[in-house]
Amino acid sequence: MRIDLHVHSTASDGTETPAEVVRTAADGGLDVIALTDHDTTAGWAEAAAALPAGLRLVPGAELSCLAPDGRGGEVPVHLLAYLFDPESPAVVAEQIRLQAERRTRLRRMAERMANDGFPIDVDQLMAELPPTATAGRPHLARALLEAGVVSTVDEAFERYLASGGPYYLGRTDTPVHRAIDMINAAGGATVLAHAFARARGPVVTAEVIAELSAHGLAGLEVDHPDHDAASRAELRALAEELDLVVTGSSDYHGDNKTTAIGAETTHPEQFERLLDRVHPDRLLIG
Repeated sequence: MRIDLHVHSTASDGTETPAEVVRTAADGGLDVIALTDHDTTAGWAEAAAALPAGLRLVPGAELSCLAPDGRGGEVPVHLLAYLFDPESPAVVAEQIRLQAERRTRLRRMAERMANDGFPIDVDQLMAELPPTATAGRPHLARALLEAGVVSTVDEAFERYLASGGPYYLGRTDTPVHRAIDMINAAGGATVLAHAFARARGPVVTAEVIAELSAHGLAGLEVDHPDHDAASRAELRALAEELDLVVTGSSDYHGDNKTTAIGAETTHPEQFERLLDRVHPDRLLIG
């Protein structure tokens, strides 16, 4: 059984629609995928309606959070939330807040670039966003790509949009403890995404992960394209010590990243452990 628990669609910053994502997964020989768009459940219905026979869909989301870094400061982290009630009032309210803030942030970043002479039509960029899509830096990166300013989305991030870059703006993310509580109360389970992806920037310490485990975190994403062998070994040992679920996933974004769907997978036994933490009826079967 091939299981990929972290994929994105046009409901956030992927380049394939939710329907296209499930077809790509089926064509790639996957048995289970989790649709985990950033801070939104907007793609769930379309993905479920397009689900081909034999493919199972885990409805989820990737939550933008802020956590203690274990060194006296704070650091952004991503929390994968699975099989929660999408109508939970706390979940809905936080998604609305984050989506509004993301759109304001994207417009401000685009305006700063346009004011500095970049060939960005800010109004067009915002108008082309699907109404329910979660806005993010990849949308601006693709606009730069289409304008010929950069040759790849990665180059746009490296030169202009990465944290600390000349056009980067921050946002107010959800405190990670509150996010874990929110998803657990909504009947779901949480997994810390790419926790030791150090190439992305500062990461949390093992002590922080232990504290999050005690607070109700269900698992760790160990096998991820941005984790080297040493990071995987460290996280796997930590998950075993803390009795956390171990997941693997591609973090598929369509053409926005080079990683293929199913490039990293979750062991079926670990997937069953994750399902034991949630309401089983929320898993969708084609």
